[in-house]
Amino acid sequence: MTAAVFLAPRLAEEAVPGGVFVLDGPEGRHAVSVKRLRPGEEIVLSDGEGRWAPCVVTAAEGKDRLSVEVGELREEPLPSPRLVVVQALPKGDRGELAVETMTETGVDAIVPWQAARCVTQWRGDRGAKSLAKWRATAREAGKQSRRPRFPEIAEAVSTKEAAALLSRAALAVVLHEDTGTASTPLATLPLPDEGDIVLVVGPEGGVAPEEIASFTAAGAHVCRLGPSVLRTSTAGTAAVALLSGRTGRWG
Repeated sequence: MTAAVFLAPRLAEEAVPGGVFVLDGPEGRHAVSVKRLRPGEEIVLSDGEGRWAPCVVTAAEGKDRLSVEVGELREEPLPSPRLVVVQALPKGDRGELAVETMTETGVDAIVPWQAARCVTQWRGDRGAKSLAKWRATAREAGKQSRRPRFPEIAEAVSTKEAAALLSRAALAVVLHEDTGTASTPLATLPLPDEGDIVLVVGPEGGVAPEEIASFTAAGAHVCRLGPSVLRTSTAGTAAVALLSGRTGRWG
């Protein structure tokens, strides 16, 4: 099993190769009381922004204090092309499920989208709490999947803002289940070598015709994944997995 990842936001400023770093607070508590790490075991410290260091546990104290010897500080290269998913807001906890599984399969950024047919509405305190949940889910899924660079979870956007994002992409795609509307399979679409590949995943009720018109006017292709119809909470994950293979990330 690969070494567990623990978040150290100020890793580059506070960790010195060959020195001792103290992990405390919630991360220290998880290491000591949940993972029950002991001297000699290996872990990875990461700031979630690409910088990381292999470490060896030197001491576990109390319930939330872990001391480690820091190895070489390293940095994960920026991905190219980046995989960005504009995710319509699903019902219930399916949003967190989508964020979790897309993070595990390699998405680089997720943009919540308030689509016309979304049942869920992010307004006021509810919107702020939901966004915080998505960000916490991405952080925990990034740690679980041993990613040194966690995906960015952006502020929620309107259809107009989503169209502007698509217009700036190296490749923009709207996923659609109707083979009459989406005649091109995502698996055969030519991919760019750099820039952003932006995928739009619609809500349970589908992408509205006026939204498709707005997105195609911005330069987006309308594509299908396969013969089956996926839920909004799983379509993005399937697409990211497909593109992770096609771009060589899963080589």
